[in-house]
Amino acid sequence: MAGAWDPTQYERFKDERSRPFFDLLALVQPTPSAKVVDLGCGTGELTRTLHARVGAGDTLGIDLSTDMLSRSGQFAGNGLRFEQGDIAQFSAPGAYDVVFSNAALHWVPDHAALLRRLSEALRPGGQIAVQVPANHDHLSHWVARAVAEELLPRTEALPPSSVLTPEAYAGLLEELGFREQVVRLEVYGHRLPSRDDVVEWVSGSTLTPLRTRLDEVGWQRFLNRYRQALLPQLSDARPFFYTFKRILLWARRS
Repeated sequence: MAGAWDPTQYERFKDERSRPFFDLLALVQPTPSAKVVDLGCGTGELTRTLHARVGAGDTLGIDLSTDMLSRSGQFAGNGLRFEQGDIAQFSAPGAYDVVFSNAALHWVPDHAALLRRLSEALRPGGQIAVQVPANHDHLSHWVARAVAEELLPRTEALPPSSVLTPEAYAGLLEELGFREQVVRLEVYGHRLPSRDDVVEWVSGSTLTPLRTRLDEVGWQRFLNRYRQALLPQLSDARPFFYTFKRILLWARRS
């Protein structure tokens, strides 16, 4: 999905999408001169905040999307840099003091193996901080999967969620030897102008894998059917209160 992300569409709800980042960042303890990696850094704007708050000496932001990274140059410098890369392939044993990822790792399968790789990347005393969307059971998400399966070959449908339960993440962190940990499920309430904006929200994130597989005719056909199936099931209140669940986890090595 290197060229699939549309930064403008994604940032239509910039303030709402950034709230979990700041909640996750609040869990990270400042570590002067630390070496930090931000997996799925997007445009890099929030990575700059991470770099400053941690007091890092060197921070690397990694993202697969060239469109997102095209905006990162304005934030680079003073120990902060960016590279294109596939976070699903990330491996850097013993390289970092902080491994951070906000709203990106849900695209990566097998979270048990993923957490092991991330923990192996930490130095002694290192911290891991991850936020993953967990809204796959919301109408906005399961209707999207149902419509994709209705209109498209199985190979082109939306992939199943790889996100685990909070209890499963807590158990994995314990198995990996983390004796300090915080794992919580947070429900974020977003007041969108109307229920139609839910379609705009998921178009900038959840539906990205589908968008990259379809031509413009196919994409519009999907969106029309998705609206027809979803909107009558949502309240027509204005503003529309859109609930979005996310899992935040933090842990530190002894």
